[in-house]
Amino acid sequence: MADSVSSDTEAHHSYDPSRKRGGWITFPFIAATFLGLSLSSFGFLLNLIVFLIEEFNIKSIAAAQISNIVNGCVNMFPLVAAIVADSFFGNIPVISITTFISFIGIVLLTLTASLDNLRPQKCETGSILCQSPSKFQLGFLYSALTLAIIGLGGSRYTLAAAGANQHEKPKDQASFFNWFFFAGYIGVITAATAIVYTQDNASWKLGFGLCAAANLICFIVFISGKRFYKPEKIMGSPYTSMARVVVAATMKRKSVVSSKEEDYHQGLGKEAKTSVLMPSESFRFLNSAALKTKEEDGSNNNKWRLCSVQEVEDFKAVLRLLPLWGSVIVLSTPVAMQMSLTVLQALAMDRGIGPHFKFPAGSLLVISTLSISAFLILNSLLVYPMYQKLTGKSMTPLQKVGIGHVFTILSMAICAVVEAKRLKAVENGHLMSVLWLFPPLVVVGIGEAFHFPANVAVFYGEFPDSLKNTAASLTSVVIGVSYYISTALTGLIQKTTAWLPDDINHGRVDNVYWLLVIGGILNFGYFLVCSWVYRYRNLEDYDVHEQDPKDVTT
Repeated sequence: MADSVSSDTEAHHSYDPSRKRGGWITFPFIAATFLGLSLSSFGFLLNLIVFLIEEFNIKSIAAAQISNIVNGCVNMFPLVAAIVADSFFGNIPVISITTFISFIGIVLLTLTASLDNLRPQKCETGSILCQSPSKFQLGFLYSALTLAIIGLGGSRYTLAAAGANQHEKPKDQASFFNWFFFAGYIGVITAATAIVYTQDNASWKLGFGLCAAANLICFIVFISGKRFYKPEKIMGSPYTSMARVVVAATMKRKSVVSSKEEDYHQGLGKEAKTSVLMPSESFRFLNSAALKTKEEDGSNNNKWRLCSVQEVEDFKAVLRLLPLWGSVIVLSTPVAMQMSLTVLQALAMDRGIGPHFKFPAGSLLVISTLSISAFLILNSLLVYPMYQKLTGKSMTPLQKVGIGHVFTILSMAICAVVEAKRLKAVENGHLMSVLWLFPPLVVVGIGEAFHFPANVAVFYGEFPDSLKNTAASLTSVVIGVSYYISTALTGLIQKTTAWLPDDINHGRVDNVYWLLVIGGILNFGYFLVCSWVYRYRNLEDYDVHEQDPKDVTT
């Protein structure tokens, strides 16, 4: 009889439609969407500086700063989307809406390249009297960029969390991140080559039009896969929970912290069964938030005075990651500055390769993307397995981030040497080949192949379950903040030194790079201290990931 009931139950589950959702069947839809979004976003972001200079008559340093602000916003908005998804609507609706918004923004951007009255008159070569864009023209341009920013920022990293949520096992999530980011880099490579080349050699209208078409296609693909996605459980705002921990701990700050399990609130229902029994010793002042007083028995209490131990520990997990998050911001700032300065350097160099091909300045960044893609695979198949054989244990995510620090610093140093050599060539009346910019871009790509997936793994793996969207977005927020810092740093250097004039041939960009080297070394020392004192919550999960050398260890 028991066997009969068991078999009936299994049969019921096997025909349960909800069990057919999620898993790898969703990957083609998720990956294709991310590829299309990467192509459409980088299709206008990579060449934005050139577009502003050539089509809107904006000076080079100002164009670089506008580009940095746009890039910063694209990478900051994922946090807003993550908060909305975590707290109210879930991933799928947020991705659907923002993907369509980005399509509208890029369509408007295409119009700016298509209609003459939306741009100032083209500046004649060598002329110093160029017409500035009108307020209406700038307003239309910024409106288009704003919609594109909201749409692309709201979808790209929320999509990462949505894809990871389709898998139950950490090993599958690790493998998902591998192929997910690889699909994104394919989109970036396509944008940096085909789209940027089209903009430079055919027309801006066609180039932006292709971006809009890619965005529309990926929107259709994503909504076509809705029937395969797992249903989402909206758990309410996790940020309210964290606020309650702060309030409860503050209200009971004079309470004597106990060492007995029964004195702490374990939660109600399912939460009580899975809750941590005792709060940890770190951030001990927060433990009073879960401490039961004489008036509180945990069954009917004021949630702003009594939190569960699990809620307290989840908030502590976020606090422990903040110092590491700060170090990653400083790591990403030199890379953000390098991206814009490299384009300006390329515009002042000989970009001819062979008798008939001229390398587009905006396409230079494809070199770092190719390097990232190659070393993602090389690390997975060779570097990480070799490390495991030599040491007998897996390389942790923070170790990978540390290696990324070293390669990033090395890249800035190479940039400084190359720029010094370029300035000498200019003094002698020669133009140095753009090929000299390839080595530092390859090196910075190697560094990103180590630190970028590893940072995603740290945040996604260490954050509480209720904050997975926020965790996935934090790496993007780091990039966004770094662009803002790089913009401010560029402005400060321009005001206080003569290193960054509008004509960089009369400046000292090499000194800027040496400044970034010094900052990188100091930040690396800070990172080593932070990583030394940090203790993983889920280290065993990372070990599971590393056992299969075919999986990129993210």
